[in-house]
Amino acid sequence: MDNKVKIYTTSWCVYCKSAKDFFKANNIPFEEIDVENDQKAQEEMIHKSGQLGVPVIEANGQVFVGFDKRGLTRALNVTG
Repeated sequence: MDNKVKIYTTSWCVYCKSAKDFFKANNIPFEEIDVENDQKAQEEMIHKSGQLGVPVIEANGQVFVGFDKRGLTRALNVTG
C-alpha cells in the first residue's frame, strides 16, 4: 500500500520538523503545505482538523493534530 501523507506546517514549527524527519527516516513521501502565508490552505487545515495549531497531518485518510508518532506509526504501518 502506498502511503498518502499531507502535512500542514509553518517555517518555525519544531513539531512540524520532527514529523518531516520521521517521514524522511521511514522513506514516506509527503506533501508539505505551508499555512503561514496561505490563507486558503489555512482554512482547509482548520476545516479538516478544527484546529489552528500545526502540524496537522493527514495520513491515509486519518487526521492527526500535532506530531503523534505512535498514531502515525500505526496509520502508516511503519516500525517507527
